[in-house]
Amino acid sequence: MPELPEVEVTRRSFADRIVGARVVSLRLGAPLRWPLGCAPESLVGQFAGLAVRRGKYLWLPLSDAAASKDPAGGLLMHLGMSGSLAFTQGDTQTPAGRHDHFDLQTTQGLLRLTDPRRFGAVVWSPAIDTAPASTLLARLGAEPFDAALTPTHFHAALRARRTAVKTALLAGNIVVGAGNIYACEALFEAAIDPRTRCERLSRPRSERLLAALRATLARAIEAGGSTLRDFRDAHGAAGAFQSEARVYGRAGQPCTRCAGSVRRIVQGQRSTFFCPGCQKR
Repeated sequence: MPELPEVEVTRRSFADRIVGARVVSLRLGAPLRWPLGCAPESLVGQFAGLAVRRGKYLWLPLSDAAASKDPAGGLLMHLGMSGSLAFTQGDTQTPAGRHDHFDLQTTQGLLRLTDPRRFGAVVWSPAIDTAPASTLLARLGAEPFDAALTPTHFHAALRARRTAVKTALLAGNIVVGAGNIYACEALFEAAIDPRTRCERLSRPRSERLLAALRATLARAIEAGGSTLRDFRDAHGAAGAFQSEARVYGRAGQPCTRCAGSVRRIVQGQRSTFFCPGCQKR
């Protein structure tokens, strides 16, 4: 599943290229997770603003005039389990394939959502802080790089949970973006056992975890995200972070820090990789 780094990499790979483009047409393929919520032809003639990210969602604002500061709504996009966005510039476009379920043709190129499993979505909303967008975003935790997410707030939020720290990170209602790979890697960097109960984490350990999570996500974005199966950015480029992972996918191999053996367990039906030798409860 594309996580925060993959979604941010996708955003960066097309956001600047679509700004100011006028919508020429919108094509829908097979139904996605949620309906578009408006007539496709109603968006023709609108202009694209700068795409932004919230958690694993992308918001593309639209306006009635180029360079307008008053959006006329926008499109909230989610890549689901296996989706990817591609932006192709120029007039010659590849015909839609079997798994291409959303095409936004603009004067500056084609934005296409490809999603074999169709768990992704493109939803129109009158504003990002108005339903349906606000409803879909309501339960998201803090952005990991938001200065308002202080070590004090992070520690307090963790201490209020009665679950394993890895499970709490994956829930996404404390902080967004800690997908399975990145939660494993951040916990390793912070030397915290993923089975540690949240309420047992001290302030210094929580602060170390927050710093490790931010550093891990920043490294992943810089590496273009992770490609385990089919993730590509809007240029078609694969991510490379998976080759830098220190515990994820390395069960039975030596720990890069203590030379112990990396172990795999299952938490919440997800594989967890960690080093029992140097990650302490």
